[in-house]
Amino acid sequence: MKKYFISSILLFIPFLIFSQSTFTGMIMDKNNPKDNLGVEGVSVHWLDTNVGTITNEKGWFTINYKPEYKKLVVSYLGYKTDTLTINSLIPIHHFLTLESELEEITINSKRNAVQKSFLSTTNMFTVNAEELLKAACCNLAESFETNPSIDVSFSDALTGTKQIQMLGLTSPYLLITQENIPAVRGASQVFGLTFTPGTWVESIQITKGAGSVVNGFESIAGQINAELVKPLTDNTFFLNAYASQMGRFELNTHFNQKVSDKWNTGLYIHGNYRGQKFDRNKDNFLDMPLANQINVMNRWQFTDAEKGWVSFINVRFLNDEKQTGELNFNPDMDRGTTNNWGSEIDTKRFDTSFKLGYVFPELPFQSIGFQMAYSNHQQDSYFGLNVYDIKHQSMYSNLIFNSILGDTRNKFKTGLSFTSDQFDELVNTTTYDRSENSFGGFFEYAFDNLNDFSLTAGIRLDTHNLLGTFVTPRLHLRYVPWDKGVFRASIGRGKRSANIFAENQQLFASARQVHIDDDGGTIYGLNPEIAWNYGVSYLQKFNLFNQKGDVTLDFYQTNFENQVVVDWENPQQIAFYNLEGNSIANSFQIELNYALAERLNLRTAYKYFDIYTDYKSGNLQKPIQPRNRFFANLSYETELNATNGQWKFDVTFNNIGKQRLPSTNAKPIEYQLPAIVESYQLLNAQITKVFSKRFEVYLGAENLTNVQQNTPVLARDAPFGAHFDTTIVYAPIFGRSVYTGLRFNIN
Repeated sequence: MKKYFISSILLFIPFLIFSQSTFTGMIMDKNNPKDNLGVEGVSVHWLDTNVGTITNEKGWFTINYKPEYKKLVVSYLGYKTDTLTINSLIPIHHFLTLESELEEITINSKRNAVQKSFLSTTNMFTVNAEELLKAACCNLAESFETNPSIDVSFSDALTGTKQIQMLGLTSPYLLITQENIPAVRGASQVFGLTFTPGTWVESIQITKGAGSVVNGFESIAGQINAELVKPLTDNTFFLNAYASQMGRFELNTHFNQKVSDKWNTGLYIHGNYRGQKFDRNKDNFLDMPLANQINVMNRWQFTDAEKGWVSFINVRFLNDEKQTGELNFNPDMDRGTTNNWGSEIDTKRFDTSFKLGYVFPELPFQSIGFQMAYSNHQQDSYFGLNVYDIKHQSMYSNLIFNSILGDTRNKFKTGLSFTSDQFDELVNTTTYDRSENSFGGFFEYAFDNLNDFSLTAGIRLDTHNLLGTFVTPRLHLRYVPWDKGVFRASIGRGKRSANIFAENQQLFASARQVHIDDDGGTIYGLNPEIAWNYGVSYLQKFNLFNQKGDVTLDFYQTNFENQVVVDWENPQQIAFYNLEGNSIANSFQIELNYALAERLNLRTAYKYFDIYTDYKSGNLQKPIQPRNRFFANLSYETELNATNGQWKFDVTFNNIGKQRLPSTNAKPIEYQLPAIVESYQLLNAQITKVFSKRFEVYLGAENLTNVQQNTPVLARDAPFGAHFDTTIVYAPIFGRSVYTGLRFNIN
């Protein structure tokens, strides 16, 4: 029924007919950077009559019509007044022409650090660079500390790697892209977010619920897209230096150069190092790994605005090394022995991407784009006596054509995509090799009545050598019932391969035995994961005491038709098997943003999760997942002036609710953990002193409440024994950490 419902909408909407007593059109400006080049506030009237109107925020107008009306007058301050001859009721698209060069006027306005779109059909919001600077945003995984929609946690007691969740689901169920090219997937699923430095990120677009069919079939719970800084608009030189109490040092430098009128290039270098050993909880294991990373990207941008061409070329190389384990572990002497327990994770990655776009100069609503990317990811690692190596080569391409059906109220995107993945894995002495190839086509239709209703309906057909041939439908609806209020609803299906080892690497750092129920599936003997996501949201903007604010409520449900269940309820085993029964993730969130006073902003949110799965041992709530979370962020900044510069203050509070832990009842009493752990509170703060537009310093602290998990490593006295486990981590391990840094740029 879902498929027929969506197909019916696609067929019906293009035939909507507006009353013949009105005439519509769009007024545009080639120099206007807004979507579709629409100009708001243009005066339109019939010649020699008093029948007139003005264009809306998208440049559209609707005016009363009679057969005797033939001449339409279009006028706008600073542009030539045009008189158009109208011979039919086909909507027009008219370009304004500048009357003359005007005296330059500069208008300054402050953009919100987090922008929620009122006009977007999808439930999407944008986090810009200013928001990212509110915390120690050293990499993409740490870019969400001040964002209530993304939950950040640690995956294990050894690597210190932060994992993200949205709608109560971990990152494998999110489509994570870099400039709309899939980036964190396959072998890079666990550590990939740490491979994008925070200073490289210009903005992040976060979409809840089913994403667009244009970006593929894998998205289930949502999409996170990171837009990188552009050589054309980034600073000529940028320097960011960072040091923390955890012994972590980072350096980021950007070098951008204009090569010609149409070519710009940028060289971006990131390095981080942690060489000091810490064991604050005295368990003889490192609280944070020793680490060393070098990350270099060269980026080229070609722009020919007059002819409508734009292109980006990226080349990047990364080398990342981590060592963790017992304090006395020496890899040269202890690897492969039972002298001291230790682990090393060495990753080398090369990737390159190419994007080419063309906008038809006389048809600004029509464009064609091509994306292509290649990556080679190689990780060599061991965890005590467990060995895990993976090599993942991936190719991706996407061809997209954008245009309209009749007029720009009816838009569409269509195209073809191809993906190829080659996986080579070694798990101790067993190899797992496979090739995945998919080819698909998509069509996405968008309708906007320019007033209070819009929809985006998409469908794609893919053929995959392991997943078969299948259809992926997606639908998004938007309705404005009254002023400053908007309802949104979405439904969509996603399908993906579960990379069970790459996505659960922390489980190698335990004595658990891996068990796979081979049901004859095509991937590790398992079937692909399939889920439907349903969501509704409501956004209301308001003014209270002359200050702006907004409140958002949303509810999403992810219902799995099949899921590869990761079962670690048996403390001696990690089991992977196909779902038999139900697996449902319910997520509810209410968020309030309000300007308490000028330059003083408050953001609060409450989230409730009800996530349960039918395990072989029974129906259970998801482990290490708080059902209740509360978030609050308070930020204040003084006015920037040439004499005193500017001060910025930011405080973030999180209340993490009670959590269910995987069962440890089968372990000896000294290694058992409680079934439920109590809630705890986290507090982060940062102060930034801006001396000028070129130079600023910052000082901050994470986990000011100094929360520490008491026993992150079970059976630490017998790391090669049957009860050793580092995977049950529900709270911070390191405790309070202070950091400082500076930023310097030359425009």
